[in-house]
Amino acid sequence: MATLIGLAVLGLALVAVSFRFAWWRPRVPEEHPRVLMYHMVREAIPGARFNKLRVPPAMFARQVTWLKENGWHFAFLSELGHGDLPPKTVAITFDDGYRDNLLAAQPILAEHGAKATLFLVMDRHDVDWSVARKAHHDEGELMDEEKLSDPEVMQMLASGLWEIGAHTISHSPLPSLDEGPRRAEIVGGREALEGKFSVRVQSFAYPFGIFDDQDVALVREAGYAFAVTTEPGISRDLEAEALRLKRVKVSGVEGMFAFRLRMSTGHRGATG
Repeated sequence: MATLIGLAVLGLALVAVSFRFAWWRPRVPEEHPRVLMYHMVREAIPGARFNKLRVPPAMFARQVTWLKENGWHFAFLSELGHGDLPPKTVAITFDDGYRDNLLAAQPILAEHGAKATLFLVMDRHDVDWSVARKAHHDEGELMDEEKLSDPEVMQMLASGLWEIGAHTISHSPLPSLDEGPRRAEIVGGREALEGKFSVRVQSFAYPFGIFDDQDVALVREAGYAFAVTTEPGISRDLEAEALRLKRVKVSGVEGMFAFRLRMSTGHRGATG
């Protein structure tokens, strides 16, 4: 009886591990570029709600080192439309505009010859946009995170390691807005970035990953070449999915096994 119980417990454990990591998912061929989604590169805050968004610097360094050592080619998101990209291309993206992107992430990118696309919210200071998604997220946790100043963004652009993508004016969930305000967020956000930083903005990130067909139409009308979602996975048809690109989510509470699995399949588990 004890042997049967032990085997049953072992079987349940194997099922749990399989569900958690979904190692059985099919590997996506390396000819399809991976788009990685980050937010912050900083240590976790004990007991905080959004620690999944906080990738510790040592972990980020291990991930970028692994990418380089395993032959991945770093590209800006805007470069994905070039037909001459090699297999094993990866586009690193950061959302929102946190100051640690400059202080912690940039030195690691520079050390490994990597680069990244920053989806920058225009009105990013002293705003708790997480409440716009869920009213009970009212701790002010993301509002308290230091955001990049405009001169710091200019410094990042001057390094050659970054390009800027639009992430709206206010990080509002777009489907909750009427057409006029939506247009202002999508089109005006691009115009504001290009005017302030004297750059060409070719890509867009939907706030919270929430969007509908009207938003996609406005993104297309605004002239963006690419738009990224928060849908986990790896897009297999860049032309057809250009304005709905999936991203590989990178979590600050996972290790290298999960990162390598995500790079292979686009997912870590059965749902994420």
